[in-house]
Amino acid sequence: MNEETLRELLADVQSGQRSPDDAVREIRRLPFADLGHTKVDHHRELRNGTAEAIYGPGKTPEAVAAILTELLAGGTGPVIVTRADADQLKAALAVDPGGVVRGSTAVWRPRVPAAGEPAPSVVVASGGTADQPVVEECAATLIAHGVQPLVLTDIGVAGLHRLLAHFDDFADADAIVAVAGMEGALASVVTGLSSAPVIAVPTSTGYGAGLEGVTALLSMMASCASGMSVVGIDNGFGAALAVIRMLNSVSNLQTPGDAV
Repeated sequence: MNEETLRELLADVQSGQRSPDDAVREIRRLPFADLGHTKVDHHRELRNGTAEAIYGPGKTPEAVAAILTELLAGGTGPVIVTRADADQLKAALAVDPGGVVRGSTAVWRPRVPAAGEPAPSVVVASGGTADQPVVEECAATLIAHGVQPLVLTDIGVAGLHRLLAHFDDFADADAIVAVAGMEGALASVVTGLSSAPVIAVPTSTGYGAGLEGVTALLSMMASCASGMSVVGIDNGFGAALAVIRMLNSVSNLQTPGDAV
């Protein structure tokens, strides 16, 4: 359930196309449906403008399929499955083969921007190809929300010329996600090249002293590049939603008359 769906439901009741009892049955699904093993949140997009997601680890393929079935039946907005293994993806696609898989993330019903709607410029940059699983999760989540990111891979600071070749892309961006492991220096350099908000994602890529991403996390948090925000290790999903929330806030400020 999102704002558009709720408005359509109320309009149908007002016009007589639906009875009040039909509307009550529909709204009764809010704010969640109890499946026994999971309480499925149908209210998230209405509350905060972001899609509901199914986090794969710890769930059986059957549980993933049941949650997906409930989400697809209960609304019209995007649905995301993240960090899914092969069996979970197979079970999810058996529910609805229309899901688009990108790495370990799958998306159903991605948002389609309205005609004439400005397209934000969002860059997702990674230090190395080993960071690609996190990049894919981030990109898929952005696409689910109607944002087509520019993905720049393997432009880490160990070969600074590779990064500087994309200077214009960073300078023109509305938001940037910088994904890097090892010492995590990519985020600091990118933040220094652009006035756009930068979300830094430390990854667990690296050798022993990388401490499975802790070194990159602390490096990013201790950065001298002001204005950078940092999410948790390998959290491409969280970085994408941080970007979506910022873009939604800008949109709301620009169109206050549309706010509810």
